[in-house]
Amino acid sequence: MTGRVHSFESFGTVDGPGIRFVVFLQGCPLRCLYCHNPDTWGGGGSEYSTDEIVKRAVRYKNYFGDNGGVTVSGGEPLLQRAFVCELFEKLKAEGVHTCLDTSGCTFTPERAEEFLPLLNATDLFLLDIKHIDPTEHQKLTGQGNENTLAFARFLSENGKKMWIRHVLVPDLTDKDEWLYALRTFTDGLKTVEKTEVLPYHTMGEVKYQNLGLDYPLQGVPVPTKERIENAKRILCRK
Repeated sequence: MTGRVHSFESFGTVDGPGIRFVVFLQGCPLRCLYCHNPDTWGGGGSEYSTDEIVKRAVRYKNYFGDNGGVTVSGGEPLLQRAFVCELFEKLKAEGVHTCLDTSGCTFTPERAEEFLPLLNATDLFLLDIKHIDPTEHQKLTGQGNENTLAFARFLSENGKKMWIRHVLVPDLTDKDEWLYALRTFTDGLKTVEKTEVLPYHTMGEVKYQNLGLDYPLQGVPVPTKERIENAKRILCRK
């Protein structure tokens, strides 16, 4: 089976535990205002088979140690769910830890059984919860958050380990009432190992310029150290 790949990173250290080989897939249905990879939204990318990627990844297996492995990110990798599932099954046969970075935005409870093979092949989920408030999530991403929250519950009910990720943007995601609501939600999940606060940055702005797109958050500052620490205090488990 083949999939559309945007790029690879050989020694990733921020996409799951340990040192990781990271596969960034092409395509995403969300249009997050703070997205720093707008070049992954639509078509394009390069076709790779699962065997080709496994061959690339296992070259770095000696560097993974006890905690590292392979992470598939995006874009939104659930758009190519069957491809990711096959890739992870082959990686697990090689003794490689598998991690999926996703927003869960394509999941619906009515199709839950279709996701079970992927759950069985994935050791850890990095679940991006963009916003806990459905109206604000719609403004931020172009879609509601019901699929994401349903996917979080689905992972919890099926005993799948997850890390929650939340991008902190001044005025858009960092109000205390939203942070406390997010913490209440994650406290209701049984398998959350930790929550990561990801401060908004502007490093992707040049990509918008190169693509001839207006940068949606022009003039929005990065969060202050105080607001970052506040978010960590509210969201992160001790």
